[in-house]
Amino acid sequence: MAPSRLNILVHTGTGTTAESVRHCMYTLRRLLSPNYAIIPVSEAAILKEPWAQTCALLVFPGGADLGYCQVFNGEGNRRIGEFVRRGGAYLGLCAGGYYGSGRCEFEVGNKALEVVGNRELGFFPGTCRGGAFGGFEYRSEKGARAATIQAVKQSLRDKVPDEFAVYYNGGGVFVGVNATGGRKVEVLASYRDDLNVDGGDEKAAVVLCHVGEGKAILSGPHPEFAPANLNPRPDVAGYGELVDRLVADERCRIGFLKACLAELGLEVVQDDYVPPSLSSLHLTAIDSGKVTELLCDLGDVIEKENGNEFIRGETDTFQIVTQEDGLNLDELQNTLPQAETVDDPSSVVKRIIAHEKKLPGDDLTPRFSHERFYSGLKKYRMMESGAEQWGDILLYGDVVTSTNTLLEKNPKLNCKLPTGFTFAASTQVAGRGRGTNVWVAPPGSLLFSVVINHPAHLAASRPIVFIQYIAAVAIAEAIRSYDTGYEKMPVKLKWPNDIYALDPTKPASSQSYVKIGGILSQCSYFDGAYQVVLGIGINATNPRPTTSLSDLLPSNVAPLDLETLLARILTRLESIYEQFRREGFSENLETRYYRQWLHTGQAITLEAEGGVRARVVGITRDWGMLRVEETDSEGRGIGKVWSLQSDENSFDYWKGLYKHADCAH
Repeated sequence: MAPSRLNILVHTGTGTTAESVRHCMYTLRRLLSPNYAIIPVSEAAILKEPWAQTCALLVFPGGADLGYCQVFNGEGNRRIGEFVRRGGAYLGLCAGGYYGSGRCEFEVGNKALEVVGNRELGFFPGTCRGGAFGGFEYRSEKGARAATIQAVKQSLRDKVPDEFAVYYNGGGVFVGVNATGGRKVEVLASYRDDLNVDGGDEKAAVVLCHVGEGKAILSGPHPEFAPANLNPRPDVAGYGELVDRLVADERCRIGFLKACLAELGLEVVQDDYVPPSLSSLHLTAIDSGKVTELLCDLGDVIEKENGNEFIRGETDTFQIVTQEDGLNLDELQNTLPQAETVDDPSSVVKRIIAHEKKLPGDDLTPRFSHERFYSGLKKYRMMESGAEQWGDILLYGDVVTSTNTLLEKNPKLNCKLPTGFTFAASTQVAGRGRGTNVWVAPPGSLLFSVVINHPAHLAASRPIVFIQYIAAVAIAEAIRSYDTGYEKMPVKLKWPNDIYALDPTKPASSQSYVKIGGILSQCSYFDGAYQVVLGIGINATNPRPTTSLSDLLPSNVAPLDLETLLARILTRLESIYEQFRREGFSENLETRYYRQWLHTGQAITLEAEGGVRARVVGITRDWGMLRVEETDSEGRGIGKVWSLQSDENSFDYWKGLYKHADCAH
């Protein structure tokens, strides 16, 4: 099984430098993807969002640790410290190393740069003293050097040479390793060069600190800096030689950093992972004439330039390529250059191949059969009342950033899209979840977004919030009605928007549920309708990141096809949505919802109300808020009912906590 904590959070806010963040994201993605999602987060997310439960590693990159202290001293450091003590992992690089120590002593005696003081986190209980080497200047490479370090811990020495060079610019040395008051601290690497400050006998460059049930690695140098990403600096003497030395020791740097990440309990890839390049997008329809109709509808937002057609959205640019008889396979496959992955995917032009004459074959889309998808639509529509149009027009990409983001962030495009327009992908490199979460989405996941234009005049009696609830019902019911033998699939709903399944790795005597999917609903307003982009991700046949539907299948049933499952969900979702339009969240829909969910009678704690105990009753029929009844010491209801609004992911099914509750009596 893959790790249950899937997010690597990299702080990108106050105190960081853009260069340090860029190197950090680049290297961590290549060493930890696709096992984890590497996510940039601001201080607001760390201070306010419930990130700890899904976080495998919290990273503080280079910059200035005074900025970190400014925004995190107090409550922020309490949250970070608690996360590590309860089994989390922290990686502090350069400024993040100073910040994670008990005391910072930087450039003592240099009035222009001096920073001295105790630090709250104190993962390393001693002092981080720097700069370890002279010449440091903020926002400059003049103090940069290729610092020689030596692996000290035997488990690391078995994997890297005795000495090698890594990038350094302003970091410290960790002093007082042997005087830690009983705290376990291990030196992972030491400096080999003469230092500009007293570094003690150890000259500790990188330390591993055991903190409660968790671990923290603090580093003075920058093992995450890749020489390939260092820009030429002709104004800095010797900078070319610095880069050449780092290039020569590149394999040592990577091996050392992999070993450090493994020390934190992370699952590191054996070979460096290169995120896949974004692919072309294929526009098809159940009736090819509908492709032409949609292109006509998009006519007033299509710009022509040198014989090419573009839709320049607010965030992304799309080029429309029409499939002509003379366009051969090689030309189609090369309509989007397979260049190396860029840090800003929105800067890449997305090519949309419009298939106006025939569906693409398996040679063009080997991981998605359009024939199978449209055949499934026709089959299931015969079983579903009201399922007539959703999925008629499909946009498919083998590798995309995020189906939801590409639609929701480009109103110029999506304001023209009809209800039921579906965008599916085989791989998402930046799939979105609630709050800071990113959906790790390798091949084998069912990933799609569907457009729903909900009439404004229905919004009061058919509130948009219920669309995510009926979508959850549709997913559970679609899975159970996929084929013969699927009727007892142990799939459930977690309020407000997650799909869970019985964990097949646990014995029957200790049943527990694990997340296998999620729903993300985003709304905007166009021309008298609220347009909902409903994003759905389900672990279907993939071995990562967690349990998949295929793990739950009895041995004697037909295997899952992603295309057929997509068709099944779309037809059930369209049918239920049409019922919702007619009836609202009726008694029938409410009953079907409760039949699937996990929470009836669940005991929870209202943290914002001083720890009041309550039990879950249901959801309100007006605005879909969670209804709970306060209980006495014996767990009996006392008649006081609270209506609670979702706070991102803070309703924790496993711990029974609901944070920041709003109440109604």
